[in-house]
Order: sequence, then structure tokens, then C-alpha cells
Amino acid sequence: MINHMNLFLLEVLAICFYFASSITLIKDIKENCLKKLALALAWLASFTHLLSLSLSTWQEQGIDFSFFHTASIISLIIAFLLLFASFSKPVEKLGIALFPIAALMLILDLVYPSPVKTTQDFSFAMNAHILSSIIAFSLLTIAAFHALLLAVQNNQLKNHNPGRLMLAFPPLQAMESLLFQMISTGLLFLSASLLSGFIFIDDLFAQHLAHKTILSIVAWIIFSGLLIGRERYGWRGKTAIRWTLYGFLSLLLAYFGSKLVLELILNKF
Repeated sequence: MINHMNLFLLEVLAICFYFASSITLIKDIKENCLKKLALALAWLASFTHLLSLSLSTWQEQGIDFSFFHTASIISLIIAFLLLFASFSKPVEKLGIALFPIAALMLILDLVYPSPVKTTQDFSFAMNAHILSSIIAFSLLTIAAFHALLLAVQNNQLKNHNPGRLMLAFPPLQAMESLLFQMISTGLLFLSASLLSGFIFIDDLFAQHLAHKTILSIVAWIIFSGLLIGRERYGWRGKTAIRWTLYGFLSLLLAYFGSKLVLELILNKF
């Protein structure tokens, strides 16, 4: 009972810290002196989130891969990747959107716990495959949100009406360069995920895995094509944004499509 209460309190604290960090980042757009406080709150949120997941894993004797719990794990990794990137790149304002999403995933995991825990114990090779998959998805999720911001920034600059949020970001060329860095790194992990899947999974096109494999390959082709187009033809602007979002949508369907249908619609685990 005490452990469950501690877990609940940790999750509530993480949710509060995430929202507080996002609100502080919004205020920093006007006041320009709250960045350190916002990042400190985000670090508190992420470590509290991590502690709650660790306690949950310890209680369940393994990692729960049910729909909302998996989404919570991925949102935590996204938060950490964003925070580490903020040491060297001006990406912290992405937390305005990403931190509330992490809080929402925690709330949904609390409100809709899986009736059947999909807790599994995998081999080292399979764990490596799962980890590379999650990191790839997390990095490319950040890239997708970055592309959306880039679209808004591009539109406002064309209309000669940049808002406060857009002025808080680096110049358009620097934002595009950062987008392609994120995509390159995400593609590297996606390649590792696909390669390890082909090596270590006996039947990658088995039931419930076929669509995931095909959509992941489609995403890999889209992102690879975008990088080649950038290198050879100088693709940028709307073209880069569209390809990024198409690739992310394919990956989103690959990672969560079957889970959504099987767990939440058909109630199969």
C-alpha cells in the first residue's frame, strides 16, 4: 500500500513539474530571465518521472509495455533527450509543447491502467532492439515538433509578422540545420532498430509485426530520401517540413497503430 501511494505521489509530482516548466518557458518568452528555472523544473519532472517508472517496474517484476505505459516511457526519453540537447542547442522552447505531452501520458497511464499487464522479460539482443526503436522514435518525434515550429516560423517571416515565440528561436537557417541533425541521428537509431530486428526476431513479418515492419521501412525510406534530397538538391523549407511530417506519421502508425487497435479497441493483449 505504501509503495502504491509513493508511486502515485511521484507521478502527480512529475505531472506538476512538467506543467510548471512549460508555463515558465512561456513566461520566459516575455521576461527572458526564467530559462534556468524552467529547465530546473523540467529536470525535476524527468527524474521524478524516471523514479516513478523505476518503482513501477520493480513492483511488476519487469517492464510493462501496455499502450499508455509505453507512451509514458517514450515521453520520458523525449524529455531527457530535449534537456540534454539544450546544453548545446537552443531547443528548450520545444518543451512548451513536449513537457505537457509527457504530463498527459502520465495522466492517461494513471487514469487508464492496463487491465492486463503486458510485462515481459526479454533477452539482451531484444532489449537492444527495443531501446534503439524507442530512441529513434523519440528523436524523430522531437524532429517532427521542430518541423512544425519551423513551418510557423517560415510562414511568419514570409508575412513579415514574427511573434514573440518565433523571435525567441534562432534564425531560420540555423533551425533548419538543427532539424537535419535531429533527423540524421534519429535515422541512425532507426537503422539500428531495423537491422537488429531482422537479425534477432525470428519472424519479423509475423502477425501484429508485419504492419509495424513495413511502416518502419517506409519511414526509413522517407527520412533517407529527405537527407539525400538535402545533400544533392538542397531541399529545405516546406519540402523538408512535409517529408519530416510524413516520415513521422508513418513511424507513429508503426509504433502505436497496432497497440491502439489491439489494446484499446479490441481489448486484446
